[in-house]
Amino acid sequence: MEFLENQPIYMQIADNFCENILLQKWKSNERIPSVRDIAVTLEVNPNTAMRAFVYLQEKDIIYNKRGIGYFVTEEGHQKALELKRAEFIERDLPVLMKTMKLLDISCKEMEEIYDQNQ
Repeated sequence: MEFLENQPIYMQIADNFCENILLQKWKSNERIPSVRDIAVTLEVNPNTAMRAFVYLQEKDIIYNKRGIGYFVTEEGHQKALELKRAEFIERDLPVLMKTMKLLDISCKEMEEIYDQNQ
C-alpha cells in the first residue's frame, strides 16, 4: 500500500479496510487480520495500525472479541457504505463538480467518458 502525504496513515488504512468490506473480501462476522499483522504487512508502527482499528470500531464497522481478534460487525458493510458515501459527498464531490463546471463537462458526458474507459 502506497501512503499519500495529504491524509493520516491510519485513515488510509481505515479506507483500505472499508474497501475490503465493500468489495465483500471481508464479510459480516468474519475475522480480519490482526493489528500486528497489518502493522507488519504495511510496514507501519503498531500504534498507527491500532488507531485505524479504534476508528473503525468507533464507527461500528468492526468489533473486538477479547483474546480472539477483530471481526466485521453484522452491519459493517452498510456502515462502511454510509461512511464512504458521506466522505465522498463532503470531500470529493465538490472538487469533482467544480472541475466539471470549469471544463464544461456535463454529467451525461462524464458518465459516457467513464463507461468508455472501463
